[in-house]
Amino acid sequence: MIEVCGLTKRYGDFTAVNDLSFTVQPGEVMGLVGPNGAGKTTTLRCATGIIPATAGTLRVAGIDLAADPVGAKRLLAFFPDEPRLFDHLTVRQHLAFAAKIYQVPQQEAETHGNALLAELEIADKADQLPGELSRGMKQKLVIACGLLHSPKVMYFDEPLTGLDPLGIRRMKDTIKRLSREGAAIILSSHLLSLLEEVCTHVLIMKQGQRIAVGTLPEVVAQFSNGETGVSLEEVFIRATGGSET
Repeated sequence: MIEVCGLTKRYGDFTAVNDLSFTVQPGEVMGLVGPNGAGKTTTLRCATGIIPATAGTLRVAGIDLAADPVGAKRLLAFFPDEPRLFDHLTVRQHLAFAAKIYQVPQQEAETHGNALLAELEIADKADQLPGELSRGMKQKLVIACGLLHSPKVMYFDEPLTGLDPLGIRRMKDTIKRLSREGAAIILSSHLLSLLEEVCTHVLIMKQGQRIAVGTLPEVVAQFSNGETGVSLEEVFIRATGGSET
């Protein structure tokens, strides 16, 4: 479970996120959307412990992130929009490195790692360096490393960037599988069609504040004015006053 209560993040006199609260239960996929500058990335970075919150409480699977950051981070995975890899480690060596960090037993790491490489369709790249990989392949490697320790909480920031159509379909299937297996997931993306397809819930932000939160049908109903067939894109426009994502 992800529990965010009263999250506030200030940079000097500027408030990037203001008193934000929400929960994501096991098996749920929360779509995080908002205009540029809404505070989405700041929210994700605070929720993963990359940057400290100014105020509020954040819990990962019941563990207070501020009180036990190492314990909380052992249970989560964060997939940024820009892959960050080691230039001189092969795909296979990246997985071995991730296994050591998260103390995954060697045999389990090899079995699970091979399965992830096969699922993400990069098994044939196992002995290649990042410089030999496409942007989409690098993204898949980051995801394989993040899933190696079987996290209970996951944060995806624009996970489809750089993927070809088949890779996009595979990534959608992977996110759906992870939610079925009980992971609590936050997915931030400008692709509202993706959120409609894979998310169970949605959180709309603007200027650091929560505009709406709930299941997809609940949020759509809130802004549909009784109309039927209203898309998430139209809901987003109405909720944010036509701001661009």
